[in-house]
Amino acid sequence: MKYFSLITFLLIHFSLLSQEKCDWEAGVPEGCTSITVGKKASKDGSVMTSHTDDSHRTRSWMDIVPAKQYSKDSKMTMYKRESCDSLAMPTYKHTPIGSIPQALQTYRFLNTAYPAMNEKQLAIGESTFGGRDELQSNAGLIDCQRLVQIMLERCTTAKEAILLADSLTKMYGWNDYGECLTIADKQEVWHFEIVGPGKGKIGAIWVAQRVPDDHISVNANASTIKEIDLNDPDHFMASKNLYEVAKANGYYFPEKEVFRFAYAYAPHSRASMAARRREWRVFNLLAPSQHFDPYASDFPFSIKPDSLVDVQDLIDVFKDYYEGTDFDMTKDLTVADDSGKVIISPLANPFMPYDANKLHHINGGWGWLGERTIARWYTMYGTIIQLRSWLPDDIGGITWLAMDNIATSVYIPVYGGTTDLPSSYKTPGRPNGYTTESAWWAFNRMSTLAAQRWGDARHDVDAVFIPMQNELFIQQADFEKKVLLEKNAKKRSSMLTNYTMLWGDKAVGAAWKLGDFLWTKYDEKF
Repeated sequence: MKYFSLITFLLIHFSLLSQEKCDWEAGVPEGCTSITVGKKASKDGSVMTSHTDDSHRTRSWMDIVPAKQYSKDSKMTMYKRESCDSLAMPTYKHTPIGSIPQALQTYRFLNTAYPAMNEKQLAIGESTFGGRDELQSNAGLIDCQRLVQIMLERCTTAKEAILLADSLTKMYGWNDYGECLTIADKQEVWHFEIVGPGKGKIGAIWVAQRVPDDHISVNANASTIKEIDLNDPDHFMASKNLYEVAKANGYYFPEKEVFRFAYAYAPHSRASMAARRREWRVFNLLAPSQHFDPYASDFPFSIKPDSLVDVQDLIDVFKDYYEGTDFDMTKDLTVADDSGKVIISPLANPFMPYDANKLHHINGGWGWLGERTIARWYTMYGTIIQLRSWLPDDIGGITWLAMDNIATSVYIPVYGGTTDLPSSYKTPGRPNGYTTESAWWAFNRMSTLAAQRWGDARHDVDAVFIPMQNELFIQQADFEKKVLLEKNAKKRSSMLTNYTMLWGDKAVGAAWKLGDFLWTKYDEKF
């Protein structure tokens, strides 16, 4: 009986480990890019964070969770995220594993798969970097998605969120792999990198570095925090066990080297070309004058951009797939046009599934997986979040929200004061398969069709969504002035919610129409 119990435990244990990595390819995480912008690096003075949820499994639906009050004995359930393959499409299931005390009062927040922003202008992006396998501990209760939710429910500033994470993981333990959370408030943005304490242990090891106000930064599935100075608490914070665990495990030899968090706790992440190539591209697009090397092993934690950055600049970066560079996966898929000139085939596209890479002999920095570009065909949603200190919280915080592949999407505004989303955004798209009720499917179907004849269809998509995005930006100032003139809080909230509803429905309707149009226009040409 004891032998059976041990075998059962080991099977479950290793099953959980493999399930946690089901969004990984070639041993490294495929999912999520986050770009951050300090307030003096942005055109309007806003602090920005962002996130692409690049995943083959996470949920496509989202909603807004209202502020709540709880009794003193209330508990918050903690879950273990596990892969689920018994439904129509691959998803995750969330199995209860325990609970922690609930806060007496929580804030309203935008509840995406990784919760995005709360009503107090606190916002978070995310990117997994994995770290050392031996540090992940199933003894802990708190995973990444739950930690992000807790931060947004209970905190108003980035530092407060980091200190809360320290307190809770000390007491209840971190059970996830290495994660970077890009935590922003109205004044500043921090990158918070956290790993587990070791098998069977309760706790966590973490470090946080502030992005200078006149800088931008990026995390693309690799740890980027290297040298730190804990004598400078305005820019660095860390768990008390940071050096102790590194020395005890042979990750760091103080007599031989300078401590670098990335190389002590996540060295394999720095070896990933899939991560480093994105770091290069973000910095290259926003600071081309610095001539970064696309083959470099390391880049600065943050840089000063050549020009002040706005939301449109970040949209352009998130749409990028290395077009026009040596790393463009379409560059060798050529044909001769009617005049005999060699051109890239209109059927060539940067969003082919991996099996198609083998068919077309596409290789890159990721081997047969090609190049891990910033825009991805398996993105579930993306956010670019502005936090504006000079405006009331209900208007100052704005999440620009896009669905599916960012290269063929449009960002709609969700304000801090928005209390609801269109029903299509709240409708799950994966558990039961294809449904016309889901916003994600509207974009997923359309973007999949566009990719089949990318050279032509991309222009059809741009002809609809670029003017729509421009209209949103043009209308933003006038709309916000009208909201500011309304002094009744409930009426303001209603105005903000209706605006989100209007544009959400417009975007989804346009995506469905575009999909129909592409089916018709390119019949027999796919």
